[in-house]
Amino acid sequence: MALSIHVLLAFTLWSTCDGSSSAKLSVPVAPTAAFAPPLGIGAVLFRPKVKVVKSNGEEDRLVDAGRFFVDAFWTGKVGGTDKLTSSQAATLERQQIAEFKKRYKTRSQPNGKLPGQYAGRTSDTRAELVLCLDSNDECIGCAGVEVDKIKKMDGYDGTFIGPLMSNLAVSRKYRRMGLAEELVKATENIARKEWGYDTCYLYVEKRNTPAIKLYKKLGYSTLWEDPNATTLLPTDDGRVANGKTTIVCMKKNIGAGLFANLFGQ
Repeated sequence: MALSIHVLLAFTLWSTCDGSSSAKLSVPVAPTAAFAPPLGIGAVLFRPKVKVVKSNGEEDRLVDAGRFFVDAFWTGKVGGTDKLTSSQAATLERQQIAEFKKRYKTRSQPNGKLPGQYAGRTSDTRAELVLCLDSNDECIGCAGVEVDKIKKMDGYDGTFIGPLMSNLAVSRKYRRMGLAEELVKATENIARKEWGYDTCYLYVEKRNTPAIKLYKKLGYSTLWEDPNATTLLPTDDGRVANGKTTIVCMKKNIGAGLFANLFGQ
């Protein structure tokens, strides 16, 4: 079944590293990554003084992150234009801020099973946007994680619930310094230590090879691919349009240690 990427829903990684997606069955995926391949000498010699914090749904932080994300993720997205027009930038900023507010401002704690027509579903809709801030408290990186439906894509029309990592981006000025890895680990810690999940998932575009390389380095493996997905792309003629892409769903066991990822347990 085709997976439509509604870029303003969940997210994965670009070179820069960028990715995005969402599904016909409402599988949210927004962008998932904008950073550079791992790591350079700059990671040792020029690493800035930063702090990684949770946004805690605070509106000011979500607005700042949305503005940062437009330049870090959408500008130069693989397959799109190298430079955004003022109209494209304004449109994407408005949509991204609205999406971050919708996705991360309200978070519901799990409360058992839902009754009636919602039987079998849980009320766990927790979500968090993690921010990397420089010494001036300016956002230079972000990554999100939320409890969401993950499509099985195994020949059956089904989904399961799990933590989905998305919206990973790092400022161009601070790439190749290990910040992307730090943000990924922060989202995994939330999913494991605070929410109690043993596995974390993400979507990434197959052509985003630097992102896939990083995710594999961090222990993620491919679960399935959808060659019939679409993604939003800023175009050279000033539009933001849908384009075809292949989405890769990846997963990592985050609760059973290194050997679980090595042997696929």
